Amino acid sequence: MSEVVIHEASVAGTGQGRASDGRRLRGDASRRTVLESATDIASVDGLDGLTIGRLATASGRGKSSIATLFQSKEGLQLATVAAAREVFTALIVERARVEPRGVRRLSALLRNALDYSRDRVFTGGCFFAATAADVDSKPGPVRDAVRTALVDWYGYVEAQVRHAIAAGELDAGADAEQLAFELVALNEEANSRSLLLQDERPYALAARAMRDRLRTAGAGPELLTALGA
Repeated sequence: MSEVVIHEASVAGTGQGRASDGRRLRGDASRRTVLESATDIASVDGLDGLTIGRLATASGRGKSSIATLFQSKEGLQLATVAAAREVFTALIVERARVEPRGVRRLSALLRNALDYSRDRVFTGGCFFAATAADVDSKPGPVRDAVRTALVDWYGYVEAQVRHAIAAGELDAGADAEQLAFELVALNEEANSRSLLLQDERPYALAARAMRDRLRTAGAGPELLTALGA
């Protein structure tokens, strides 16, 4: 008798577990859908322009369901930054990791960053360029999240420059910090100018400038094919 009771309880528990898993999967799918709209809105209007009401209209969800998912405007903003960072990492960093560290991976990173902006993965171009301007003078967890994402990006670009110098792909006397700064600045200027002028040519100009700068620093043309060398 006890074995039957245990078996029935186990079956009931399994059913409850499956129902719970189903609810969790639906909740995760709903959250992803809402965050797709959130990242797009923030790329145009900044994180301050991202409200639960605006997001409800854009995503077709009720305000109460969005409030349940994120609890507060700050919670929504932080989740939006995290979602945008996942996209940025997947499209720019992860795709470049097929190349060996150094100039080849650096070139792929820069090419991917230009394409991510040019292809308008987010309507407002680079999500982090848009939101950094929005939060740079507003201390708090949201600014910290944006800053951390950008510091990690800048650091990864600089790390590839340092690997290239160590491998002899760039001149031993090259200033890694300065070179990384210039390369990132070219990418950010292409993003900004393209959005303002509604013109793709800044991406071609930036790619050429990146290529020329790396050649000046000692990179061989065979390492720069991602930038059109």
